[in-house]
Amino acid sequence: MEKAKQLKRNILLFFLPRLVWVLLWILYLTCRNRFYISKKLEETNCIATFWHGEFLMLPFAYLKLRKKPKIFVISSKHFDGELMVRLYSYFGFKTIRGSTNYDGVNRGGVKVLKESFKYLRNGWDTGITPDGPKGPYHSIADGVVAMGQKTQTPLSVFRVRPHKCWRLNTWDRFEIPKPFSKIDYYLMDPFVLKKEWSVDDAKIKIYEKMQAL
Repeated sequence: MEKAKQLKRNILLFFLPRLVWVLLWILYLTCRNRFYISKKLEETNCIATFWHGEFLMLPFAYLKLRKKPKIFVISSKHFDGELMVRLYSYFGFKTIRGSTNYDGVNRGGVKVLKESFKYLRNGWDTGITPDGPKGPYHSIADGVVAMGQKTQTPLSVFRVRPHKCWRLNTWDRFEIPKPFSKIDYYLMDPFVLKKEWSVDDAKIKIYEKMQAL
């Protein structure tokens, strides 16, 4: 029984990310895509913060910013995380596996944060969902605050705003843009979290920036 389950998972992991990658490109090419990218991002690496429900089309926005990707994305160790790891690899993205939520220290959260600090200080971008991987919806976890304050790497809010979309009945209200619709992509001015700010004050700042649109 367990072997059959593992075989099914392996088959899905082999085929599904490839299929999704092709479908994303079809969706992207059939939509009218408009990009609003801060010029200041050309001068610095950044911590790209985006809501979990909006990540589907974000690789296309990042590839508009960096022709040669230099980004790692933090992904959970669950099955859906493995799917995303493989999907991101087709866009040239690297991944770190684990959680950046301090509630998950026993799952390797501290190790993941330390690894991310090393990459950020070496000029890499990172992508992180402050409300992921399980919510609550549009919440801010501690990990993104630690990244910003410890490394003083600027944060940049990435948003995808489809004019028409399917919104799934999931905790993150996951959005799938409809073909032949308009999609607006926003990569906003970078900002730095001051070291003297409390975690709560930093979270408020991030939330305000992410909800500014």
